[in-house]
Amino acid sequence: MSSTISPSPPTPFAARLKQVQYFWSPRQTFADLFAKTWMEPAIPFTVLVALLLVFSTIVPNYASAYNAGSMGREFAEFGFVAIAMGLSLISGGIDLSVGSIFALADFVALMGFSIWNLPVPLVIVLTVLSGALLGAVNGFFVGILRTRAFLSTLVTLIVYRGAFDLLTLHWSEQMAMSSASSPLWDAIGNGGILGIPSDVWGLVVIALIGHILLSRSRLGWHLTAVGASPRSARHAGISIRWVLFSIYVVSGMLSALGAVFFAARLASVGSQTGDSLAFETLAAVMIGGVSLAGGKGTIGRCLIGAGIIFVLGNGLIQMGYPGQVTTAVNGAILLLAVGIDVKWSKNRGKAIQKSYVNPTYLDYGPLPDAREGSGTPYAMNDRLRGAEAIALDQVEGPEDIILDREGRLYTGTRQGWILRFSGPSFKTRELFARIGGRPLGLAFDKDDNLIVCAALMGLYGVKPDGTVFKLTDQTNRSWFKLIDDSRLKLTDDVDIAPDGRIYFSEGTTRFDMHTWPVDGLEGRGSGRLVCYDPATGKTRTVVHNVRFCNGVCLTHDAQSILFCETFGLRLMRYWIDGPRKGKTEVALDHLPGCPDNINRASDGGYWLALVAMRTPVYDVAMRMPGFRMRMIKQLPIDEWLFPGINNGCIVKLDADCQPVESYWDPGGESHPSLTSMREDRGYLYLGGLENNRIGRIKLTGVDPTWTGCDSYWGKRRAAP
Repeated sequence: MSSTISPSPPTPFAARLKQVQYFWSPRQTFADLFAKTWMEPAIPFTVLVALLLVFSTIVPNYASAYNAGSMGREFAEFGFVAIAMGLSLISGGIDLSVGSIFALADFVALMGFSIWNLPVPLVIVLTVLSGALLGAVNGFFVGILRTRAFLSTLVTLIVYRGAFDLLTLHWSEQMAMSSASSPLWDAIGNGGILGIPSDVWGLVVIALIGHILLSRSRLGWHLTAVGASPRSARHAGISIRWVLFSIYVVSGMLSALGAVFFAARLASVGSQTGDSLAFETLAAVMIGGVSLAGGKGTIGRCLIGAGIIFVLGNGLIQMGYPGQVTTAVNGAILLLAVGIDVKWSKNRGKAIQKSYVNPTYLDYGPLPDAREGSGTPYAMNDRLRGAEAIALDQVEGPEDIILDREGRLYTGTRQGWILRFSGPSFKTRELFARIGGRPLGLAFDKDDNLIVCAALMGLYGVKPDGTVFKLTDQTNRSWFKLIDDSRLKLTDDVDIAPDGRIYFSEGTTRFDMHTWPVDGLEGRGSGRLVCYDPATGKTRTVVHNVRFCNGVCLTHDAQSILFCETFGLRLMRYWIDGPRKGKTEVALDHLPGCPDNINRASDGGYWLALVAMRTPVYDVAMRMPGFRMRMIKQLPIDEWLFPGINNGCIVKLDADCQPVESYWDPGGESHPSLTSMREDRGYLYLGGLENNRIGRIKLTGVDPTWTGCDSYWGKRRAAP
């Protein structure tokens, strides 16, 4: 059963009004929308639909079936050439000769059918091969010789156009007088299936094949890589020459295929055939969202842009405007598309980044007194200052630590490793496993497999022999979020229920490993508590909208899961069994700092790490969203206001999750920004995200035989 974090306690009217004011952010909606890959083609698609509606209203019979069929035939021929132009742009080049190839292929098709009387299938093959040959010439110069695509295809445009003019001057009269006929040829040019023109069906098939090849095949991936960054593609071992040569061959074939339908429909080799196709298709694919800079575009975007240009031109002609007006409009659209492409491609990331962070109102309530000598459970002391240093300068950022049944110590590092320390004073260091990502939370299951939260990767496991295996890297998607949050990004702590279900936290779905502190400044809460069931292999989110979910711990009675809301400054409880199963409640509120990991203690209580401490100024800033927004915009990140991380602090909680006492390292001389701690055999072990050591202190008045593994799974039976 899913649950959602309850709102903050009631506040005075003015504060409540501010909460409502900043609860929903249009800026965040904008950022989420434009971060979606489907948003860019959605805009030109909307323009296309609007044009169709406008012309259907003002042009008589525009929406009739006859006009739709006629427009469909013409559009399909245009669409083939638009895809050809789009592919050349995605490769980082351009093909200005598509119109001339179209014209020459039209001549070849009519020559084969009308003069040579070849069978229609052979005519189609011959025409497409002629397009491939003409495209291969472009590919040889641009791909093999590495000449500039603009100049090379401009020259071939002129050469091909000249050849077309000479050939039509000699053969056009004979073609016009030809009496050749074929039912198949007529079906290609003017037939259809289910009322849809045959060339539209052909375009649909080619578009689907093109989409699959571009998005799912090695050639498509290589094409996009070459267009985005030729140098990086070369370093990755991609044959740039072969990719470019191939794509110009494909461009020629697509132009020729469109010419086959054109020839079958009109049986004409007029002098203006394909004359302006290059610039019309260039305007089309660019207005559809294919970048002139290369490396960006889809078949769908090519066709959407082609639809806009075609519908606009056709509509103006049906309204009685001369062709010069259409040409001028296409030129204006091309200028607009170039401007949008240059400016949007350059500033899209900045626009999204500036609007992505949207602070909201937060009132943390009273700040507990943590001054030295205050007599409160949070009173500052120096109990951690003399902690023993384990693995000094042998670890980088031991965010979580854990001990196995044999008393060996494990931790993750920035390099993506799991290290194991053993022997007297843990002097023996060994590489236990290479996980990848950033290993954070750790837990042992009943079979002594080490379960690991690997940030950027998901939930993994390591067998006792060091074999790494994946458990899950995604959960169910939230229904009402624009961002697809099914992929796990920042998994950070984990614990395991007696039935084997694994509960783990994900800090935020909106930020990553390098920008997660910004989630705290925003204060909206995109973290979640997730459950993976090994028995079914299913993963589901059980608690949503947590202000950086962190620190997961199964209670001693196994009835509930405790988890930390780091930037909510509170400890939460999610019931997994009993009469309150599925409910979420606050276990401890108004903490003096940001809680991180929480683990069991031997006396039935819990240990809680505070990674950063509140200050009065920080509390005030969290009640001023406008101030935080200006700070984010105007100051570099190293000058932003964050909670203080220069004091290490561990809080001891009783069985009811109430604070009993605390352990401090004032000034963080040995252990700043403590993120985790484990009690084991009378000692408390300390870990920190920014530390170069693991700490250890001797506890008094505790069970010296108690271990975490025994607490969860019982003592191991001795071998018979």
